[in-house]
Amino acid sequence: MTITIIGLGLIGGSLALSLRQQGLARHFVGVEASLAHARRALELGLVDEIETDLSTAVRQADFIVVAVPMDAMLAVLPAVLDAVAPPQVVIDVGSTKQALLAAVARHPRRGRFVAAHPMAGTEHSGPEAAVPGLFDGKTVVLCDAEQSDPDAVQLVEKLFGALAMRLLCLDAAAHDLHTAYVSHISHITSFALALTVLEKEKEEQRIFDLASGGFASTVRLAKSSPAMWVPILRQNRLNVLDVLDEHLHQLQHLRKLLAREDYGSLTQQIEQANHIRKILP
Repeated sequence: MTITIIGLGLIGGSLALSLRQQGLARHFVGVEASLAHARRALELGLVDEIETDLSTAVRQADFIVVAVPMDAMLAVLPAVLDAVAPPQVVIDVGSTKQALLAAVARHPRRGRFVAAHPMAGTEHSGPEAAVPGLFDGKTVVLCDAEQSDPDAVQLVEKLFGALAMRLLCLDAAAHDLHTAYVSHISHITSFALALTVLEKEKEEQRIFDLASGGFASTVRLAKSSPAMWVPILRQNRLNVLDVLDEHLHQLQHLRKLLAREDYGSLTQQIEQANHIRKILP
């Protein structure tokens, strides 16, 4: 099998490494807008060659992965589908789905596309962020899979299954809603926390000296690339605004309890928050 990876950053690069590690393809072709990233991807062995022409890269592959930022995805995915023919299969690995699926809903080769979201990642970006084993034990969400050809879905399930991923099927609207709750709000909260600390603590050395494991883990996501996250937040804006309003309400409530020294109610609120242990042991 020949696999073409379009976008050789954290997810695209890690997927190439993982699929290669499992022996699921004999040849990997990369497409990358950044010449520096393309060279580095070759040096790191993420792909075997770089192809500058998108159509050529697509036509020579059995399986195509589109792993570009979400705004670029809206243009790149239709162009990829223009160049494919059965039995080729295309997936994306994006974090939002409704806008993307609407963009290709009437494409004549829509059936060759399977909308996928591997729920894995780190705060790092670029080819050097790629790591093998990133997807082990994680969940991959397939969206509106009934609109994809059965053989395409079967191949995608086989490949992600070989990476030891858990499979979940959702419609696009449900996917975007729930990822706003469990992923997108985490990132925007981390950005806000980092901005708060940077605003209040002007001595950078003090942040370095005093930051504990708790702070480091909470603010870790603030290191994430704006080139990746602004498009995600733009495309899932309404869902993110909804959950952000609730988050702000919870913060204001905790602030009021602390301001009026109502430590009994504050204890109750923290105990209620502790119930998340039942979901995430």
